[in-house]
Amino acid sequence: MSKIIITCAVTGSIHTPSMSPHLPVTANEITEQAVDAAEAGAAILHLHARDPENGMPSALPDHFMAFLPRIRQSCDAILNLTTGGSALMSLDERLAAPKRAEPEMCSLNMGSMNFALYPAAARINEWKHDWERQFLENSDDLVFKNTPRDITRILTEMGTERGARFEFECYEVGHLYMLRHFADRGLVKPPYFIQFVFGVLGGIGPDTENLNHMKLIADKLFGEDYAFSVLAAGRHQIPLTTMAAAMGGHVRVGLEDSLMIARGKLAESNAEQVAKIRRIVEELGREPATPAEARGMLGLKGADKTAI
Repeated sequence: MSKIIITCAVTGSIHTPSMSPHLPVTANEITEQAVDAAEAGAAILHLHARDPENGMPSALPDHFMAFLPRIRQSCDAILNLTTGGSALMSLDERLAAPKRAEPEMCSLNMGSMNFALYPAAARINEWKHDWERQFLENSDDLVFKNTPRDITRILTEMGTERGARFEFECYEVGHLYMLRHFADRGLVKPPYFIQFVFGVLGGIGPDTENLNHMKLIADKLFGEDYAFSVLAAGRHQIPLTTMAAAMGGHVRVGLEDSLMIARGKLAESNAEQVAKIRRIVEELGREPATPAEARGMLGLKGADKTAI
């Protein structure tokens, strides 16, 4: 219980450049913020790419490869590539960069769901880019698609064929049962690293009762064969990750999940959030795991066996 894995989700595909001047967009910005987050204590860096011209979420392998080798050369953190990308991307697009990079770890959303971002549009008065407003407002009719067939393909192409392990992103209780289904089919093997996701409109709400319930069901389904981590959107980030740390779980922070460092105050970097949660978990008696320790805990293949 003493070792805790801190994950930092550096940029994501939910927030838009108009929401914060500190959201990393270019390869230089993503590289700098990722390396700084690793130096602050993040053992895992969860990575998306963006078009450097306008900040739009990008699935292009060239956009990923503009920063992945530079991050790897600058730190020892585990590079965890998204297979979720954006709900606007096809599965072929979402898998293009991970298949090229063959990373140690990938994220994997464990089901299809509504992914509603449109309430954020009402809080923006000035838009930097034309695409942002339409992207947010049209999410009232947006479904993120990850069917059992899609999940099977991701597990096969990234796991079986390329040796990646997964951050299983579970946005509701049903996703835990879907993971159990794939474990029973033999497509995934322990130890399972399960990311409980709270506060996305369309998924489970950011209530402490829900965290307790997700943990209860995961214990029932996976026994001692799993470790859980928690991420929570927006203002719920630090309260729920603190609770997770006190429960013996792991934590995820980063500008993908929240743009704030305190009420009414934008975080100026990912590293600022990592440093904050690190102080909290250390005061709870937990010791941040190094990348090497996290690799051992999660059974990863090692950075030398990637194509980065």
